[in-house]
Amino acid sequence: MNPARVEVEGEEVGHHYGRRVGLRSTSFRLESPGVVAIRGANGSGKSTLMRILAGLLRPSHGRTRLRIGERELAAKGRFRHVGYAAPDLAFYPEFSVTENLAFAAETRGDSRPSVAVKEAVEQVGLQTRAADRVAALSSGMLQRLRLAFALLHDPALLLLDEPANHLDEEGRVTFETWLGRARGGRLIVMATNDEREWRLADRTIELQGRGLGDPA
Repeated sequence: MNPARVEVEGEEVGHHYGRRVGLRSTSFRLESPGVVAIRGANGSGKSTLMRILAGLLRPSHGRTRLRIGERELAAKGRFRHVGYAAPDLAFYPEFSVTENLAFAAETRGDSRPSVAVKEAVEQVGLQTRAADRVAALSSGMLQRLRLAFALLHDPALLLLDEPANHLDEEGRVTFETWLGRARGGRLIVMATNDEREWRLADRTIELQGRGLGDPA
């Protein structure tokens, strides 16, 4: 578990997709350890904000800051320190679970990719499906793989967009058990409207706006 202190700040962060509002201006300050839930109407910008925090999307206005320890990270360098899982995260369907994760670990330059893969698979309960091709996975097992991908490099900051999406009861219990262990050592931000998920958080951020990409 990564013990480095994490601080995330947003200053009037907002985004537009053409003439549509993707995220209304919002400001916040988060720090580890703990779990933060981001809530809001469908289309209010939960996923957009998560992509901005991960460094995958540039905001239309405002700015975010990410500090890990004493170091402030530019958006383009966040991928080495942030774990990100979202419903649109895709994998190579012809590769196995292990092969997909190993490829990701090696691409990041992990010094022990096989160990990282084994630990991530165990944390999400995918041991018995590790050799299966991704194309053969159910939606719930694929969601576990997304979570394993986010955990792969033991990140100080975890960004989880709808983390229990498609999980069955066993999968939810596995996720909640892991969250209980992990919440003390890092910052975990979840985008969710699922009451069972957001009630696990220490703090909630409510995004404003009518949702569904209302006109600017």
